[in-house]
Amino acid sequence: MKILRFADLIATGKVAGQRVFIRADLNVPQDDAGNITEDTRIRASVPCVKMALDAGAAVMVTSHLGRPTEGEFKPEDSLAPVAARLAELLGREVKLVSNWVDGVDVAPGQVVMLENCRLNKGEKKNKEELAQKMAALCDIFVHDAFGTAHRAEASTYGIAQFAKVACAGPLLAAEIDAISKALAIGSFAGPPQEGSAPLGGAGAASVGAPGPKRPLVAIVAGSKVSTKLTILKALSANVDGLIVGGGIANTFMLAAGLKIGKSLAEADLVGEAKAVIEAMAARGAAVPIPVDVVCAKAFAADAPATVKAATDVADDDLILDIGPKTAAILAEQLKAAGTIVWNGPVGVFEFDAFAQGTETLARAIAKSEAFSIAGGGDTLAAIAKYGIEGDVGYISTGGGAFLEVLEGKTLPAFEILARRAATA
Repeated sequence: MKILRFADLIATGKVAGQRVFIRADLNVPQDDAGNITEDTRIRASVPCVKMALDAGAAVMVTSHLGRPTEGEFKPEDSLAPVAARLAELLGREVKLVSNWVDGVDVAPGQVVMLENCRLNKGEKKNKEELAQKMAALCDIFVHDAFGTAHRAEASTYGIAQFAKVACAGPLLAAEIDAISKALAIGSFAGPPQEGSAPLGGAGAASVGAPGPKRPLVAIVAGSKVSTKLTILKALSANVDGLIVGGGIANTFMLAAGLKIGKSLAEADLVGEAKAVIEAMAARGAAVPIPVDVVCAKAFAADAPATVKAATDVADDDLILDIGPKTAAILAEQLKAAGTIVWNGPVGVFEFDAFAQGTETLARAIAKSEAFSIAGGGDTLAAIAKYGIEGDVGYISTGGGAFLEVLEGKTLPAFEILARRAATA
């Protein structure tokens, strides 16, 4: 994907003395007293801010925080704690500016925090008047918030339309690079060919973009097929192996004619699951169905776990994990992969008795020479639990944005930045 990168602007000396507006993702969790309980997103935003300051820019940073009502300020919606933490990390003052849409006083070498952008009326609906006012505040707009890339809002999309220059910050650029490497973002136009396997919305990348290294294996797990049906359909047209887990796997087991007892599943979507299996089979690809499972009689951390053949599930059984034979088979597939996309644990990994499947696959991904990209809250929690952060090729922070990419959608942020780059 051709986009303008903030690093490129800095390298050409075009940032010094300029007013730079950075849209970051600083939506961090806080306790009831307003204390930040986890600051990863703030720390992740520091490189972009430092880049701008070191280049001699006048820097403005904003983000959303929580779900405020537009036009109605409440103390708990304020970015004040975020500004204070950013100041600590930067080792310099970060002034918080309220009511900033009509003008901001900031000089080169200074950085200010613009109060919660979702307090501005028209933000979520991407009102043109608001977007134009934001764009007028700066010479360069830097989008560095992948977690908001799937939303066309005034501070993420509209400003990029009207700013003099619109570019991707280091975080967003890294996400684009990783997703492009794994999925070859572009317009999908038929079954994959070696070296060309686009997945994404039309116009998201130039024709002929190199495809991911094959085999491309995707892990899609979760409680319901319905929440990830479009992802499964999009991937089934493109991947070489589609590993399903959790309640999704139970529905696919039903589609394969297996009994699942009282396990979580969606019987009304068995037809959709069969369609995915058939679509994969038509291309010589596969959706591996578990050959063994780990069952319990109750959904509880202390429930006795029993390994059973997939054909031996009793009517009162709950399937809470894939079995060791299945995990071993899938691990070998992952170790032989060229590219791995991972979204979701394959069992109830929060309960140790039902975590072996997820751990086995996680460690296989860590050992694989494949380029791997992982995203989604539960996936990140599993990565942290097994300490494999350094062995995953790229860990996406985007949540909903990551899922929409897997669905084959073009993210608004990608689209507008690519369009601006094409007309620059």
